[in-house]
Amino acid sequence: MKVAVLTGGGDCPGLNAVIRAVVRRASEHGFEMMGLRDGWKGLLEDNHFRLTRETTSGILHRGGTILGTSRVNPFKVEGGLEKVKRAVERNGIHAIIAIGGEGTLSAATRMSQEGLRIVGVPKTIDNDLNGTDFTFGFDTAVTIATDAIDRLHSTAESHKRVIVCEVMGRHVGWIATYAGIAGGADVILVPEIPADLVKVAEHIQRRHASGRTFSIVVVAEGTKVKVGEGQSEQLITSGALDEAGRPRLGGVGSIVAHEIERRTGFETRVSVLGHIQRGGVPTAHDRVLATRYGVHACDMVARGEFGKMASLRGNEIISVDLSLATKELKRVPEEFFKVAQVFFG
Repeated sequence: MKVAVLTGGGDCPGLNAVIRAVVRRASEHGFEMMGLRDGWKGLLEDNHFRLTRETTSGILHRGGTILGTSRVNPFKVEGGLEKVKRAVERNGIHAIIAIGGEGTLSAATRMSQEGLRIVGVPKTIDNDLNGTDFTFGFDTAVTIATDAIDRLHSTAESHKRVIVCEVMGRHVGWIATYAGIAGGADVILVPEIPADLVKVAEHIQRRHASGRTFSIVVVAEGTKVKVGEGQSEQLITSGALDEAGRPRLGGVGSIVAHEIERRTGFETRVSVLGHIQRGGVPTAHDRVLATRYGVHACDMVARGEFGKMASLRGNEIISVDLSLATKELKRVPEEFFKVAQVFFG
């Protein structure tokens, strides 16, 4: 049996750990493994190579993906589905293991409904996929963001500044909330709750009036902001589009910092973490979680559990319907965010 594996969407710490685990487990099932280059593009362009224990040796700790990645969606390419089906038949592919986030798994769900044998593995540092408690890559991103906030504390306190730390989070504030709690942030701004910058400035003024001479503000890149009375909420973008045709986010940290300084008179700086959060080596937690996902995904193929996705529920890896992953975004619950708000100030 020939099984193809691909990684799609943004790169993420732990991808190589999944690939390695899939290949190791495949040898026990007697599968022949094929690596598709650059996500779904590998099928559209018939670009692939054989995966073996030798070619996947020593990659457990490496960031990125040895397969390469892209945001190409076959359903947005003319004749894309037919090209994929022809490539699957031509290469004798029995099953596909798709490792990815919302875009990759949305395409996987539709292809599964079209009759292709597909198994999914949830991947995103944003942790916004439904159907699973946590995705691999999230712990690494939070760890990196928390370390940055710890370092920002030092200079904020020394110089009596307000420092705004912009982290990733297009639609959800999981990274901002977790890193903000772990790093002791004084304000956390997330996409789930539009940010009223007048109230943020007033809050920081109250802090300083009580003798606390510095503040740390963590803001997710997709947070909508209001800058004054009667102002509408705005999503801050660069004006460009990404590979998937979505507005490229960026700049909300600067807007927040500018408004805080203008309204309070306190020196305010901004630090944008950007791709640092998803680059480099995965944490031990993500290496283990990614490995467990990979082993389970390969077993799903062996059992014929197609149209399903590996999922973390509690401390168990189970199989759930692939469509659950993208049915709706997994947002930060109000009750959980209230835990963070206990420490604001």
